Amino acid sequence: MTANAVTVDHVVARYGDHTVLKDVSLTIPRGASYALLGPNGAGKTTLVSILCTLRRPEAGSASIAGVDVVKQSAKARRSLGVVFQDSSLDDRLSAWENLDFHGRVYGLSPTERKQRSAEVLALVELTEWEDDIVRNFSGGMRRRLEIARALMHNPEILFLDEPTVGLDAQTRNRIWLYLDKLRAERGLTVLTTTHYIEEVESADLVCVIDHGEIIAKGTPGELKAQYGRRWLQVMPKSEALGQAILGSYAGGQTMADGRIMLPADDKGAVDAFLAQYQGDLASIHFQDPSLESVFLSLTGRALRDTAEGKRDAEKAAGRRGGRR
Repeated sequence: MTANAVTVDHVVARYGDHTVLKDVSLTIPRGASYALLGPNGAGKTTLVSILCTLRRPEAGSASIAGVDVVKQSAKARRSLGVVFQDSSLDDRLSAWENLDFHGRVYGLSPTERKQRSAEVLALVELTEWEDDIVRNFSGGMRRRLEIARALMHNPEILFLDEPTVGLDAQTRNRIWLYLDKLRAERGLTVLTTTHYIEEVESADLVCVIDHGEIIAKGTPGELKAQYGRRWLQVMPKSEALGQAILGSYAGGQTMADGRIMLPADDKGAVDAFLAQYQGDLASIHFQDPSLESVFLSLTGRALRDTAEGKRDAEKAAGRRGGRR
């Protein structure tokens, strides 16, 4: 048994001439909740794909539970449970049949498949629907079933790639309750990539990745202390006013919805700003140091804005596809 569930050592990955991971190294202790934060295109999914043995790095190495993901890929996969961002359930089958098929792939006996299916369905509160066809499930039910399936073979490590995108807040909270219960009962190691930054405020460790490079890592408290700052969030009543504010206030950032984020460390500067512009602002809000402010300080972007931008692009692509 190694002390670390995951070890990544100087990994490099490329798509053609484009380098998506640049000398990435990290370790995840056994039993930890580890969050990987970064905008779209930062390299998160590529790193997870390497750890899941779905692609090979151009340089460097990675291991899962002490097993090299390239040299012993089949053995490494037995330690893993994976929930991908896009659903991979067979919606023509029932919930139980999806789980049973997964158990067969991993060599579980009929008795083990029956027992484990009952256990994981109970965990995610889907026992009542075990014989229902998956195509009739809601998005939240599908995601819960995918988590159940990922746990069928008792993995040591669970990878969650954007596991709650598109789900309502209640379903997201329920999913995290399941995972917290598993970590407490079984010492499960959980690696999460997510755009919902509030979901990982309680993570043991957080790693911020941007443009294929790790730019910060540590506990949430350490990151807030080192990089967090107070921001003033305002919504100008006109676009022209917004441009004027950005031109006169150093360090301002424009968000996707038109809000402007201004550094609020200097109380005197904030007071002067509000005295000048308060009557022309539709809203004013102070944001204390948080992982969101850490991300904004390190990258100049809000993590949620990158998610919204991606969804808008996907919707536009869908509309174009529908006109062909």
